[in-house]
Amino acid sequence: MIASYDASLTPGEASSYFRQQENSVNILHATTDHLHLLIPLFDAYRQFYEQKPDLAGASLFLGERLTKKDSVIFLATDNSGAPLGFVQLYPSFSSVSMKRLWILNDLFVTRPARRSCVAQALLKRSEEFARETKSKGLMLETGVNNTPAKKLYEQSGWKKDREFDRYFLTLI
Repeated sequence: MIASYDASLTPGEASSYFRQQENSVNILHATTDHLHLLIPLFDAYRQFYEQKPDLAGASLFLGERLTKKDSVIFLATDNSGAPLGFVQLYPSFSSVSMKRLWILNDLFVTRPARRSCVAQALLKRSEEFARETKSKGLMLETGVNNTPAKKLYEQSGWKKDREFDRYFLTLI
């Protein structure tokens, strides 16, 4: 799921602003060395989706993902190293095309860093990574009422899937 992002800029304004701001955002391929920066971001992301704070659980979950290389996490920081946001990608595959694809499962930007092109930088790095790994593409889902995020994705070239319906079987 994707947390809310304030994307009220027009596509032209966003593109111009992004070019001006992208040098002030650093995107790091996160490792376990970055857990201390990721844990509070991940916990805030979960709280956005009305989950109770759980720093210990966040530490265990992210530590396991990174140690087992179950996911790829990109961490956005400012020039002083302060964390601004993150994106987490999970690998998947398309049997039909016989290609890898990536599920953009989590995207979060701290409230003070919103509207400063951090989300765009994380999306751009995710796209670059998918190209580097010769993937078919990226997929994501977001809340039907998350209009700011949907606007961001559409401005970034993402297309809403109109061919397939998504189903989910709840087990726990």
